[in-house]
Amino acid sequence: MRKLAQFLPDGFTLSILAIVILGAFFPCSGVFAYWVGIASKIAISLLFFLQGARLSRAAVLAGILHWRLHLQIFTSTFIVFPLLGLALQPVSGTLIAPPLYIGLLFLCTLPSTVQASVIFTSIAGGNVAAALCSASLSSIIGMALTPLLIGLLLHTQGESSLSGVVSIALQVLVPFVAGQALQHWLEPWIKRNAKTVRRVDLGSVLLMVYGAISAATLSGMWRLLPVYSFLALILVDGVLLAIMLTANVFVARRAGFARQDEIAIAFCGTQKSLIMGIPMANALFAGSTLGFVVLPMIVYHQMQFMTCANIARRYARSERQRVLAVGKGD
Repeated sequence: MRKLAQFLPDGFTLSILAIVILGAFFPCSGVFAYWVGIASKIAISLLFFLQGARLSRAAVLAGILHWRLHLQIFTSTFIVFPLLGLALQPVSGTLIAPPLYIGLLFLCTLPSTVQASVIFTSIAGGNVAAALCSASLSSIIGMALTPLLIGLLLHTQGESSLSGVVSIALQVLVPFVAGQALQHWLEPWIKRNAKTVRRVDLGSVLLMVYGAISAATLSGMWRLLPVYSFLALILVDGVLLAIMLTANVFVARRAGFARQDEIAIAFCGTQKSLIMGIPMANALFAGSTLGFVVLPMIVYHQMQFMTCANIARRYARSERQRVLAVGKGD
């Protein structure tokens, strides 16, 4: 049972899958959809405000001097990933529907996830401080860079579904900066109510997923999306994850990074933040396209969680075996 459990998705992923099913079979419409839309916009601002209020500047500054590690992670996150997204262009219109390819491009521009990167790095025995610093900086930079990158990538594909990139980036950044400005006063409350704040984060994401999937359902997304296209999306997401995991570990070892740093690079440079991605997608895209855009993220999120959880346990197990072997040698 333990071996089976490590491949099972976490509670948040299961909640997202449940919301996707709810939106597919019981989409919100009419007045209800209007208020869900209003609530989603409020949720975007609230989520980034809380993100700014609790993201420790001290933690970010503490590890910022480890520039070689951060350089590899940022290169992986904001250069290699988007280039891979462009390289996948031939699958658009052949293996997967073109709107899904937009979602793949958007996935490739997203920043790393903070919580999961730190948790998996900790389980694996990696450099937690570096992971926290790098993932935090990735989130901050991604708030401005992701909209600019996806705008650039869509322009190269001749797409015009994205508008007002700079103003939308400000829509995300303004609440974050406000949270940072008020962090000194809000930090004690946030620490006392960490579980509540986490629930607000997750609840906001679930609300936005429901609104996106509902709009897609009403627009006929599921009828327009062939089964083979969805299966191909799962395959492409899996290949993308495998390539980035392998590449990050390979480069980290060739560059001579310590084992703890390699672990931080493997997780921070491979994962993509759903909590950042969903509100960004809601702010950047509209209408029927939104459902297609969020679908690659949802699939990739589930894959990355199960895969990285398994890899983290393998790292931890190999380290215990190494320590035991050294002990016996002594």
